[in-house]
Amino acid sequence: EGPLMAGMSVVGDLFGAGKMFLPQVVKSARVMKKAVAYLMPFMEAEKAAQAPEQRRAQGKVLMATVKGDVHDIGKNIVGVVLQCNNYEVIDLGVMVPARKILDVAREKKADLVGLSGLITPSLDEMCFVASEMEREGFDIPLLIGGATTSRVHTAVKIHPNYARGQAIYVNDASRAVGVVAALLSAEQKVPYVETLRAEYAKVADAHARAEVDKTRLSLAKARANALKPDWAGYQPPRPFFIGTRGFRDFDVAELVPMIDWTPFFQTWELKGRFPEVLSDKKQGKAARELYDDARAMLDRIVTERWFRPNAVVGFWRANAEGDDIALYANDCREERLATLFTLRQQLAKRDGRPNLALADFVAPRRTGLADYIGGFVVTAGIEEALIAERFERANDDYGSILVKALADRIAEAFAERMHQLVRRELWGYAPDEALSNEELIREGYRGIRPAPGYPAQPDHTEKETLFRLLEAESKTGVKLTESFAMWPGASVCGLYISHPDSHYFGVAKIERDQIEDYASRKGWSTSEAERWLMPILNYDPSHYAARVAAE
Repeated sequence: EGPLMAGMSVVGDLFGAGKMFLPQVVKSARVMKKAVAYLMPFMEAEKAAQAPEQRRAQGKVLMATVKGDVHDIGKNIVGVVLQCNNYEVIDLGVMVPARKILDVAREKKADLVGLSGLITPSLDEMCFVASEMEREGFDIPLLIGGATTSRVHTAVKIHPNYARGQAIYVNDASRAVGVVAALLSAEQKVPYVETLRAEYAKVADAHARAEVDKTRLSLAKARANALKPDWAGYQPPRPFFIGTRGFRDFDVAELVPMIDWTPFFQTWELKGRFPEVLSDKKQGKAARELYDDARAMLDRIVTERWFRPNAVVGFWRANAEGDDIALYANDCREERLATLFTLRQQLAKRDGRPNLALADFVAPRRTGLADYIGGFVVTAGIEEALIAERFERANDDYGSILVKALADRIAEAFAERMHQLVRRELWGYAPDEALSNEELIREGYRGIRPAPGYPAQPDHTEKETLFRLLEAESKTGVKLTESFAMWPGASVCGLYISHPDSHYFGVAKIERDQIEDYASRKGWSTSEAERWLMPILNYDPSHYAARVAAE
């Protein structure tokens, strides 16, 4: 075991110095794990004869993807890197409730806890875990990571909930080892934490000042500045069918040419656009080796049919009513089938730019126009998790992470292919479209496919209506968690909007007046709306309540 760990120590040093790259590190870990698995019976006998202090790892890190979230690629990568540096990693997996995290951390005497999440409701769950650690007297460091997390959110929202300990934002695997080493060092921990607290105080102060400096409109004024398309000169296209249509066991070979490879390399912390990343002077060799491995696995996915992608697409009669989109059961448009709720930008705009909501791109009921809206759910297939587990049982973290990263790319390519099919045939408003894959990646087509929980509509709960309309679970196998993440993780959902003026945008921060209005429209309490939309609130609900009580 000694020579193996010495070798991995060299790997860790080279990675930290930027002389090795993440795919090479994970491959090295695969060699180590397979060797350790062979040597395990001999090692256990030797360790049993050693004193406890002789067989102690550098530290014990408990890691988990928080409750309601199923995404774990980043967490798994960090876990492998830490193990390469002789840290013991206890991985609780995905959708882990706070109670289990705290109980296992106490039982296993963890030195640190690491939380991961991808969807925005996970941010609130991380705050809850931090507050529970504070309430129960924990003082061990709390690492925060994942695509939606940030240094600002950690400083402003999570750290204040955990005064006994310290929450630390870790933005990638290359930083994880240095952060953990500093936090577990008797000499470095105190000055490191003091520096971090001072830095987070500055971040929080700068964030507060920046938000004050931004002028936001009342909801009434934002609505008055809504986008106003020329509805008089527009005829909405009618889809070729109303209702839903399923696509089972879609051919992965048809999706491969539509893969956007740039995010794949970003998953592995190889920066740059594809294909330029392959010829990068510093990381090109590692990128080419990774790409060769990915293409080889992709060939097996296609020929051996590892994945069975499913999709469902639907179209409904629709008109905007205020900031919402009403869906109708028949052509008379008298019986409402469902309502899609949207949120509006409140940041004051310059140069006559409008304050947008998705409802602006659908013809208002008052125009008399018969407009439509679509929706979809696609998945690379429920087989992803089983195949990844097969690699993990073989001590092959590299294969496990690689297949999950490819599943994500296949799901996104499937969403791209279905949208193309919608524009050309199923809705048919762009029958002659002939865009290259590069043009598709640059979104050079008419129409958009905004997803609930993302910038144009940050409310993840809107997925519930979409899934019900599409009968998505029975037709695709995709399920929603309690936080409205999709399982399996390699799944995509969204709306189809066809108006030629439609484009992507971010709602950004919103004010209390819109929260109250949105809650009323959805039949929620204000506190429920605040809970689901916490990441985009431009005020602190507790401070607002205290101010109202004082008045």
